[in-house]
Amino acid sequence: MTSFSGLGPSFGSFGFLQSTAWRAALALVVVFVMLTLTGWTAIRGHQEDADPLATAKTDWRHSTFHGDRLPDPDAAPARLRAFFATLDRAGRRDLADRYPLVVGNMNGAPVDLRYRANRTALDQARAIEERRSTDRRLTPVGRQDAGRLMHRFESMMSKGRQILAFDPAGGGRAAEVFGDLDTARRVSVVVPGVDTNLTNFERTTRATSAPVGMADALYGAERAVRPHTRTAVIAWADYTAPAGLGVEAATGQLAEAGAVRLRALTRALPSADAVALFCHSYGSVVCGLAARDLPSNVRDIAVAGSPGMRAANKAALDTRARLWAMRDSDDWIQDVPYLEVGGLGHGPDPVDPAFGSRLLSAEGAVGHAGYFTPGAESLRNFAKVGVGALSDVRCAADDAGCVAGLA
Repeated sequence: MTSFSGLGPSFGSFGFLQSTAWRAALALVVVFVMLTLTGWTAIRGHQEDADPLATAKTDWRHSTFHGDRLPDPDAAPARLRAFFATLDRAGRRDLADRYPLVVGNMNGAPVDLRYRANRTALDQARAIEERRSTDRRLTPVGRQDAGRLMHRFESMMSKGRQILAFDPAGGGRAAEVFGDLDTARRVSVVVPGVDTNLTNFERTTRATSAPVGMADALYGAERAVRPHTRTAVIAWADYTAPAGLGVEAATGQLAEAGAVRLRALTRALPSADAVALFCHSYGSVVCGLAARDLPSNVRDIAVAGSPGMRAANKAALDTRARLWAMRDSDDWIQDVPYLEVGGLGHGPDPVDPAFGSRLLSAEGAVGHAGYFTPGAESLRNFAKVGVGALSDVRCAADDAGCVAGLA
């Protein structure tokens, strides 16, 4: 065995400290380089609030309105709905203008008031990113990213858009409504998967692979199936999704937090006869974890390209909702291991007949991101579920009787 006697003393206390200091210094260099390359230099933390919604909620909690304390912004939707009912139009608008982020994300606040508040919040966020896009203390990449966000916010502020939720913190969260949510008798909620954030909330190319395009396509398809049914569709990217296909995507932590938010949304919706969830990819993990405590008017849960739902089968979801599932033959998700070991993985395949789902045809879908492609059987099937035309859906070959037993 080769001996390196000259190195012996370096493993004493002084040598250990030198080694530890060197490793710490190297780690700091790596972190600095990563931050620099992504444009997130320390200046952002000093100049802008890292969590403006939390700060706004704190301000709200310490404020009064017409001499009275304001209700907790996270109170039950019924409590908040009752509070806003006591205010006249001017009072509601005053609160929305003073606390746009709070009111814009408040389950129980009037829908139109949330749209108004989020337009104001978007304009404020747009102004911040506009300043950052020309800030020479940021890297070129940082300025470029700021410019992209500025244009995204400008697009979301376009006339006619109905932004139900908006939070610029981190990668950002948002939700948008298609149709009249106040009068809809049937509401569909699109729950997207990994890599969902404000920068890809919508896309110009491959539009229906992004939440806005998915929801818009579903709304159009529902109106085509039953033109006289009052429907609304929500592009619900209002949870923190995993970034990429790493450990976060293989575990349920973010899905559990998303499930809490999804339950809150469904409980706050204006009264509708039926609500349907359309859960894509990791979004089906969110829906699976939310299923147990959804309100009774959530009648259907439909999943596409699912990696699993963190349940052994349909019965284990403990839901009264009907469960539908589909997968395109070219979807790469079928190659993931459908199991859960030590918290990694999301369990059995919902498309496996043993799981207990009603299997829908996905004909016409194009791989993992193509289920909402206009003209595809997958989208038509989703639309039929959304409007309640269940006897008209086209079943998958593996489940020719998927509509058996339906009233």
